[in-house]
Amino acid sequence: MLRTDWTRAEIAEIYNSPVLDLIYRAATVHRQHHDPQEVQVCTLLSVKTGGCPEDCAYCPQAARYHTAVKVHKLMAVDEVLTAAQRAKDTGSTRFCMGAAWREVRDNRDFDKVLEMVQGVNEMGLEVCCTLGMLTESQAQKLKDAGLYAYNHNLDTSEEFYGDIISTRTYDDRLDTLGHARKAGISVCSGGIIGMGESEQDRIGMLHTLATLPQHPESVPVNALVPVEGTPLEDQPRVSVWEMLRMIATARIIMPKAMVRLSAGRVRMNTEEQALCFLAGANSIFAGDKLLTTPNPGDDLDQQLFQTLNIRPRKAFKNQDQPAVVFEQIPL
Repeated sequence: MLRTDWTRAEIAEIYNSPVLDLIYRAATVHRQHHDPQEVQVCTLLSVKTGGCPEDCAYCPQAARYHTAVKVHKLMAVDEVLTAAQRAKDTGSTRFCMGAAWREVRDNRDFDKVLEMVQGVNEMGLEVCCTLGMLTESQAQKLKDAGLYAYNHNLDTSEEFYGDIISTRTYDDRLDTLGHARKAGISVCSGGIIGMGESEQDRIGMLHTLATLPQHPESVPVNALVPVEGTPLEDQPRVSVWEMLRMIATARIIMPKAMVRLSAGRVRMNTEEQALCFLAGANSIFAGDKLLTTPNPGDDLDQQLFQTLNIRPRKAFKNQDQPAVVFEQIPL
């Protein structure tokens, strides 16, 4: 039974249970709701890079930090569609486009993004965007163009959030998730561990996600990849056991969600990734880059899938492909 009334105490008890018992319980729940041999393969492309006015302490795309990220304007529509076709050809079934914006603005760049969404949808891929804050009307425009999912991470607990970001509020993030949900768009929301937060903060973030009116369809679990020039450049690496506790707890309390093993996977060996899949992760990002941070390449992931005898999940499994109703978009 799906629950949205979890208490922090209940989630803390799950999170802090003996790790092998936790993995076993999560694996059992996973098999009740998902095919354990199936993993969703997603590709994430930065369609507009750097120059962001926000101050997210983990992000090398913030204009105020001196990092190696080079600023690039919004990519051309045909470039993005070529990248989407390449992703499909290498086995991805979801294509996510990220833009380093604080919020979406109703201008020519947004019109181009709508064209990108329509074009990727017509390829038979699940289309996801992460563009910053959205209004209700902008969410509806994206839905009408064929958007399948919208990513907007909570990043951490509400209590720790102010230590990481000051340029938008926690409620701003929750409002954007609500706008996407109201438009009928699948919600993708998770967070990052390893930013100096406590275990209570990790539990708090999971509690917020699991007590939304409807669970997110996708929950990315990211391990911080420290980037030189950002305030978090010296943070120590997150252990695989910390990732396992997050993944397993997410799987137990949000059993139908796709739990995505996201940033930080490049530092994991095959055995560590296998444990994450056993604990309930069933989605990854493919390709050698996640926006601006490194990620295992396609060849390594093909080897991983062969070794573990897992296969890519098909697009729109148990769901309908979004219909495009924004017919005035020229392609």
